Amino acid sequence: MDYKDLTKTYSALEKTTKRLEKTAAIAELLKKTPKKELSIILPLLEGRIFPKWDQRELGVASRIVLKSMNIASGISAVKIEDMWKKAGDLGDVAESIFSKKEQSTLFSSKLDIKKVFENFQNLALLEGQGTVDRKVKLIAELLTSAEPLEAKYITRTVLQDLRIGVGEGSLRDAIVWAYFGEKIGIIYNKEENDINLDEEKRKLYNRYSDAVQNAYDMLNQFSEVAEIAKDSGLEGLNKVKLKVNTPINLMLFKKAEDIEDAFERVGSPAAIEYKYDGFRLEIHKKDNKIKLFTRRLEDVSRQFPDVIRYIKENIDADSFILDAEIIGIDRRTGKYKPFQDISQRIKRKYNIEQMAKDIPVMVNIFDAILVNKKDLIKTPFQQRRKQIEDITNPAEFRIAIAEQIITDDLEKANEFYQKALSLGNEGIMVKNLEAPYKPGSRVGYGVKVKPTMETLDLVITGAEWGEGKRANWLSSFIISCKDNGEFKEIGRVGTGIKEKGTEGITFEQLTKMLKPLITKEKAKHVDVKPKIVIEVDYEEIQASPTYSSGFALRFPRLVRLRQDKPLEEVSDLKQIKEFYRSQRQRNR
Repeated sequence: MDYKDLTKTYSALEKTTKRLEKTAAIAELLKKTPKKELSIILPLLEGRIFPKWDQRELGVASRIVLKSMNIASGISAVKIEDMWKKAGDLGDVAESIFSKKEQSTLFSSKLDIKKVFENFQNLALLEGQGTVDRKVKLIAELLTSAEPLEAKYITRTVLQDLRIGVGEGSLRDAIVWAYFGEKIGIIYNKEENDINLDEEKRKLYNRYSDAVQNAYDMLNQFSEVAEIAKDSGLEGLNKVKLKVNTPINLMLFKKAEDIEDAFERVGSPAAIEYKYDGFRLEIHKKDNKIKLFTRRLEDVSRQFPDVIRYIKENIDADSFILDAEIIGIDRRTGKYKPFQDISQRIKRKYNIEQMAKDIPVMVNIFDAILVNKKDLIKTPFQQRRKQIEDITNPAEFRIAIAEQIITDDLEKANEFYQKALSLGNEGIMVKNLEAPYKPGSRVGYGVKVKPTMETLDLVITGAEWGEGKRANWLSSFIISCKDNGEFKEIGRVGTGIKEKGTEGITFEQLTKMLKPLITKEKAKHVDVKPKIVIEVDYEEIQASPTYSSGFALRFPRLVRLRQDKPLEEVSDLKQIKEFYRSQRQRNR
């Protein structure tokens, strides 16, 4: 397939905010994509080159792209930079420049998606002396042969800022439309923006949609799911199994108002466990090798050699996928340490063994997803818990099974809750005993109970340079929630950020993290690529036309960086609307 065909779809997606229209455009592209090219098309539609859990990065800064555009177009870097400052988007600048190239390119040829994808992959493989120059050449080679629209999206892709507003829901539905649309009877009416399914067709649609979603939950790659759907249909999707060492999106939980509300939601008796103040860890074992993944699907095996030792010594099974929480522990007092104390270990690259001694951690295991090649996703929680108990030998301050009681008694549940808080935990988890494991979804099989208002996990999408002693720092940060594959602004935060490193996250640290992510700069304001997730506290949510979400946070305060959380787990606009509605009901 020509890259030009993909960029036409990109353009159509960028021009509409209607989710069904986006789904229709992607479905049409998938229908005409040969099976062997799905492994290229699907990642590129997500703006990715590698799977979510792959640690390789393109490592392309705006300056590299500027130099590539200069070489490919013959226009001076100074002029291109000036155009960038005015337009704010290097992709738009590339489209404009290559609409009127000053330097003719006699040897340009058509770009096919395989060539474009290979060059993108090669950007991540380069290292050592001369890396920057070689990256410039790889990008310039593509731009030299590119038509204006192709240049626009080559530029955006290497900068990891595609801006087409495509989320996982749109890709899932597009696979359903492309490969099962005829069987279901899907006919998209663009004028009405609807597919007009009757009750029977809707049931059939949900059956196929659930099959695609379940396959994706286990494989975590839409390209694999699409290949199976195209080749083997519904039967093939229903045969998809978990793969050890392919991380899945862990099951998530909503917040209950209190213990009584928790029992109403999940049923009683229920399992009640401590909610630890640490970070989620997905533990995989195969062929006597252990891998550790965060909820961002980052492989942190190297950063936690101590945890790998504890698992090898205390879990007796040939293969497994376990859901756990790592928490900091003071071995002299036995008390838990807050998340902030251990978060620095996640990104550590040097002096790892010393860091493990300085900041000891322990593992609390609370769910089993696969044990000894047996998939436990559909197994009731009570049985999954028994599997954990059968294979785990707890070791003090090293490895434990999550503290648990089973009860339908409010008084006993509350006593357990108060004990959890007194030990420094965040609260409790209340879980349905018969529930299956549902990857990556807040589906009501369990809830959390915490004493504080639910904080939001938001992503920084903009900032402003400070004044006076903060002139060299970004100091006012625009925060956004997610909405159907896009990010919508919901306020600004400056409170909770410190000037000294001993006091918490600083303006200087945030500036250092955000500077490479700047995509647009105008006077004091900068736009940044959505990547840095933060936990934000607030007094209340207000309806507001000021921000694109339609809401604003009153007195927002940065609680902590959430380096363990992926963009997929940024708070959703639907969730914020729910919080707003329940807040209004409480205030009546």
